[in-house]
Amino acid sequence: WPGQHETKRMRGKPVPAKAILVLCIASFLAGSLFTSRNWARPSAGHQVNDIPVEVEKLSKVTHDCERKRKLAEKSTSEDIIGEVTRTHQAIKSLDKTISTLEMEIAAARTRQSAGELSLGRVSNHTLQKAFVVIGINTAFSSKKRRDSLRETWMPKGAKLKKLEKEKGIVIRFVIGHSVTPGGVLDRAIDAENAEYEDFLRLGHIEGYHELSTKTRLYFSTAVTMWDAEYYVKVDDDVHLNLGMLLLLNISRHSGKKSVIKARCGVDTGMLVSRLSLHRSKPRTYIGCMKSGPVLSQKEVKYHEPEFWKFGEEGNKYFRHATGQIYAISKDLAAYISINSPILHRYANEDVSLGAWFIGLDVQHVDDRALCCGTPPDCEWKRQTGNVCAASFDWSCSGICRSVERMKDVHNSCGEGDGAVWNTEL
Repeated sequence: WPGQHETKRMRGKPVPAKAILVLCIASFLAGSLFTSRNWARPSAGHQVNDIPVEVEKLSKVTHDCERKRKLAEKSTSEDIIGEVTRTHQAIKSLDKTISTLEMEIAAARTRQSAGELSLGRVSNHTLQKAFVVIGINTAFSSKKRRDSLRETWMPKGAKLKKLEKEKGIVIRFVIGHSVTPGGVLDRAIDAENAEYEDFLRLGHIEGYHELSTKTRLYFSTAVTMWDAEYYVKVDDDVHLNLGMLLLLNISRHSGKKSVIKARCGVDTGMLVSRLSLHRSKPRTYIGCMKSGPVLSQKEVKYHEPEFWKFGEEGNKYFRHATGQIYAISKDLAAYISINSPILHRYANEDVSLGAWFIGLDVQHVDDRALCCGTPPDCEWKRQTGNVCAASFDWSCSGICRSVERMKDVHNSCGEGDGAVWNTEL
């Protein structure tokens, strides 16, 4: 057939198997040769003669590490201790600086909000410098108590002003207002203040159940008026020896035992040694620390309505200073001033103050010189050279019948009228 003849002519002759094998081998050899040449060719960024340079760098690094290791081995333990000591001192210095700045910021904030918190009017002048501010808690019915203090340990008139100017000791009776503003009780205090000029009026209503509020407002107000190292609260039926009270703070502040002993004739060696341990602490809370029972019975005195917060019935309070007298550093007074609106107030003001500090980094100083008894206790201690800073009767939470007995306590246990004037700050 004609078509069949054309198909056979188009197929041609088949290629032998040997030829195909030879062609594959030749292609493989040619490809291998081409690839070897490309691998042998170095890239422009990595020349072969760079290898010695890298080796030299590695050698230098190894040598430097070895040198540092030998230097570290030569360091002695004294060098390490010295460095730790210097770091510790730097931290303490920084802590004091921060505390000072916090106090200044607190005072500025409180001055701005003084009107809102009803703390009384405070002018924009610079705060008056002082060493200690002593606020004496008093009431409208306590004029005879106030007079008993003015006749014994508390200076009055020109001497009071001189004490502020020369010694930096500010003393004020602290009181709020009556339920009827401008009434007979307020007018009586105004007249008494016009005569003696020794009151600090607070913007709250006076009352026994408002003592925690009064304490909070006292510190908040005082820190906006005086830039003091310490702020003291004392009741108006407690006897104070101002010179000895200052020694408690001076010994912590300076540690100058020789000056204290020479001027006051009191051997304060143990006192200085004990308090000097706390000088590095900027936040200090000083008083006679106690831990009394939490009273849940409604009919008893000092009943605590929130007794359930302190655990099971029969539990005791945390450690806090007794309410007759205590002192705090300016950092803590500033803290109260800043946080005044949110500080919780318990039934007893001394418990409230202790609660405000319980969660803070505060140095609690338990000083029994602030809670001596009345004669013969404080009299015996005075005769042995251990003059008390404060005296009262625990059974009365103050001096029993203080109006009649304050002068006798002063004559028996007083440090002498010249002690406070001979104390150098």
